[in-house]
Amino acid sequence: MVDSFEKIPCSIHNNILDGSKHVAAIIAETIRNSQAEGKACVLGLATGSTPKTLYAELVRMHREEGLSFANVISFNLDEYYPIEREAYQSYYHFMHRMLFNHVDMKPEHIHIPNGEWPKDAIKQYCLEYEKQIEEAGGVDLQILGIGMNGHIGFNEPGSSIHSHTRLTNLDNTTRFANLYEFPNISQVPRLAITMGISTILKAKKIVLMAWGSGKAPVVQKAAEEHMTEHIPASLLQQHTDTLFVLDAAAAAELTRYKSPWLTGDTEWTPRIMKKAVVNMALKLKKPVLSLTNNDYNEYGLSDLLVEKGDAYGINLEVFYMLRDSITGWPGGKPNSSMPNHPERSAPVSKRCIIFSPHPDDDIISMGGTFQRLHDQGHEVHVAYQTSGNIAVTDEFVTRFLDFAVGFEEIAGIDSSRSASILQDVRHYLANKKSNSMDTPQIRAIKGLIRRGEAKATCRYVGIPDSNIHFQNLPFYETGTIEKNPMGEADVQQTMSLLEKIKPHQVYCAGDLADPHGTHKICLDIVLEALKRLKASGATWINDCWLWLYKGAWQEWNIEEIEMAIPMSPEQVMKKRHGIFIHQSQKDSVPFQGSDAREFWQRAEERNATTAMLYAQLGLTQYAAMEAFVRWHY
Repeated sequence: MVDSFEKIPCSIHNNILDGSKHVAAIIAETIRNSQAEGKACVLGLATGSTPKTLYAELVRMHREEGLSFANVISFNLDEYYPIEREAYQSYYHFMHRMLFNHVDMKPEHIHIPNGEWPKDAIKQYCLEYEKQIEEAGGVDLQILGIGMNGHIGFNEPGSSIHSHTRLTNLDNTTRFANLYEFPNISQVPRLAITMGISTILKAKKIVLMAWGSGKAPVVQKAAEEHMTEHIPASLLQQHTDTLFVLDAAAAAELTRYKSPWLTGDTEWTPRIMKKAVVNMALKLKKPVLSLTNNDYNEYGLSDLLVEKGDAYGINLEVFYMLRDSITGWPGGKPNSSMPNHPERSAPVSKRCIIFSPHPDDDIISMGGTFQRLHDQGHEVHVAYQTSGNIAVTDEFVTRFLDFAVGFEEIAGIDSSRSASILQDVRHYLANKKSNSMDTPQIRAIKGLIRRGEAKATCRYVGIPDSNIHFQNLPFYETGTIEKNPMGEADVQQTMSLLEKIKPHQVYCAGDLADPHGTHKICLDIVLEALKRLKASGATWINDCWLWLYKGAWQEWNIEEIEMAIPMSPEQVMKKRHGIFIHQSQKDSVPFQGSDAREFWQRAEERNATTAMLYAQLGLTQYAAMEAFVRWHY
């Protein structure tokens, strides 16, 4: 009964890589079956962030396992309009960069809608695109992603089930979701060419992929609720051979995970019990201690009553779990015996390292905890994992260079060299095209700007310069939005830093909703480093605990939180002022994802909501809370 609520079969995997390998195996089998029959294999291909790991795996299979694409004919789902084919953000460029340039596909077999088509001829071109698909024998296997609003291809909510390839308007939520590919929202196209839902449904087999917790709500609607054109992906329910391939985070809202007690026998672990009771209390808008036997029965938790007894005892047990997660001592309370405290009391003074993927994640995500660790006498280090240079606007570069030239003139220093650099930079930026990469010199200046802001933040908290570490991990330094995978140099550099500090506490970003993927790579690097150090026999690592915070995009679910650090109104304001130090990230931030608010606004709303949820459950009302989950490695 575990999948009894799912109207579309769902294949769920531990992580993106495992899920991508599963889809790649399906594609490879389809290609090889067609090869064995001596015919072409017609693939419908998707773009965006979702299939990147899939295409990397297909390229690996081609290089290492001899998977040939010589018999493959491809039709891409969509393309921005208008856009030049060679623009970095175009899906034509994306597909060649990610797949076509690395496999043996014949160029004449590649079909991608053209963002350069004249507008008055697009209707005819779309009809021809449909005809080409039919002449190829129809799509054997269609690969899809899913948008936050349920779109497939660029079929936005409200698209007709009978729609064909066409020019369509992009919903603002979609434009904001794709903002990570563009410097600012004004440059995200408002139109796109897309295969229609009817075109997609004609494919013989459909595989939809979804990764990350941000996709979990819409995946649940598409897979479990009624078909509706308001959630275009839900229309796949009527297809006879559709499969959803998900990672654990994207599957989190499916009934089998969200409410497993409704799908059959449940092992009532403390974690599952806490999740069930907390979700019930929030839904019923009751404090945990006010829940009744009748509430449990009506919410489908009668089995929990049978196993654990009446509501009173269960309520107390869950209430104590919530209460014990709240602490003002993130490094452990000195000289106290509190067996249920989130952290150990000894040693009293701990060595702590905060890994910050970008130069501002430390203050944005755990600024209050950062300050408290320092104030309570712990030795706090911060490791800024990347330069963050791509998130600095061109205007900031010229502003700082203007200052440098002016400062040298006032100080009586020869400013000719700086003035020459400023002139070169201004000339380059004035002629910079939308798909141009910054020069190494400009990237270095942008990185220096962010480094200065990060240093100022640490000094604001009270951290000495000796405890500030700028890693500038190589994977990030591509000069483009697209980053390299985790590399050996990244891991070795992180191992060296950890071995030098020998921390008792490590804090890492566990926010995998980061639209650029940088947080995920940074976490993987730290996990791999810790894994290798443990295998090497490093004794200090047995006393090292890893805590995960979330970044600017999401917060932990209330039932997941294992350590909640309360903040007073004054501490909230102090954190805000710390975030303000990062002036290059205020007001207009390039590549900031689908949330248009500034980072301080996102952080305050998140922290206030966490505090409010604790209060709704019957705990003390605080102004804000920062939340952490412990990772066992």
